[in-house]
Amino acid sequence: MKNISKKDYLKDKKCLNPLKIQFKIEVNYFLKKYRLISSIYKLTWLSYCDHNMHNHILIKRKENLMINLKKLSLTFLTLIFTLCLSVQSVNAGNVTINLGHGNTEGSAYDPLAKKFAELAEKYSNGTVKVKVRCCAQLVKEDEAFKAMQLGTVDMAIITGNNLSPHFGLTDAFVLPYIFKNKEHAYKVLEGPVGDSYKKKLLDATGVTILAFGFVGDRDFYNSRKPIKSMADMKGLKVRVPKNQVMIDTFKEFGAAPIALPWADTPTALQTGTVQGADNGTSFIKSAKFYEIMPYFTVLEHFTYFSPLMASPHLMKKLDADQKKAVLRAGKEANDYQKSVMSKKVGEIRKFLTTEGQGGMKTTEFDRTDFIAAGQRVQDKYATSKGAEFTEFVQAIRAAGN
Repeated sequence: MKNISKKDYLKDKKCLNPLKIQFKIEVNYFLKKYRLISSIYKLTWLSYCDHNMHNHILIKRKENLMINLKKLSLTFLTLIFTLCLSVQSVNAGNVTINLGHGNTEGSAYDPLAKKFAELAEKYSNGTVKVKVRCCAQLVKEDEAFKAMQLGTVDMAIITGNNLSPHFGLTDAFVLPYIFKNKEHAYKVLEGPVGDSYKKKLLDATGVTILAFGFVGDRDFYNSRKPIKSMADMKGLKVRVPKNQVMIDTFKEFGAAPIALPWADTPTALQTGTVQGADNGTSFIKSAKFYEIMPYFTVLEHFTYFSPLMASPHLMKKLDADQKKAVLRAGKEANDYQKSVMSKKVGEIRKFLTTEGQGGMKTTEFDRTDFIAAGQRVQDKYATSKGAEFTEFVQAIRAAGN
């Protein structure tokens, strides 16, 4: 039987792809070597038996052959492990991220998503590329968080109230009039309270918050009448997200809330299934609700934020440098969105209520009863959702003092 050298074996295979085929070459070489030694072992063993050699010689020879086989097997396994690591390190190079959100082009999500995509590629030296998908192309907003947990979506921007079904502590941020102003909100989200929330969310769900994003207010609009006081809300059929705090708040306002997903909202407003709704100011413009809803109220009852989040599957896929680049990009995109949107809110409200532009009618109103109703909702939740929730609400309130 002809002996096989590794050099000769590889010489015949020199035209093949260096990485993937090299692995096959090495494996085939060692398998052939293994079969060769096995054949020699079998022939030797039979030969010794046929010639009735002494048992102690047979045993000794058998032991030597088995040792050689074990050494070869160990070398073979080491080779496989090394080559697998090599393949893994090559494949870990470039990463493409699909970042989805449920809103239209030009919404408040745009500056955050597009700036993040730009900076992630820049800071990763091109090894991370981000494809932004608007308009629920990847997944509906109500389903996006679960999709990230399952690893079917890499990243998403989701309005805070849509996180509550997956992580109940989020409701503390949703409570009506919980923040005194924007400074209070940013102090909470970008300080120890926000850091604690991010850690708790990561520990409980595996999802990482890269940025809380711009903090805005939800404004109210309806098809029936101008809102001058809370009494004007009585019996009004109002679309609300599937969030119990928001449902209870509008009940406290005297309205008749109807919980609907965001994707169903435009049709419900057009058909009269609901008579009003609330959204972040910019979304009222980007969704063109001013075309079908004639009345606009700067209610500012809910403060909203829409975090930029990453799935556990994605974060595990990134190497150390890429992770650092993504985290940095998230922070700087957050600051960029804040700067852009803070300037736009006043402009958008002016557009919505200007004749010949948005054309919505607005009026001065008394917010006193709304704030009192919001406080009742705050107190109800602060005392009914457990000690951790109560402490969290207290920490939010304390940050505003």
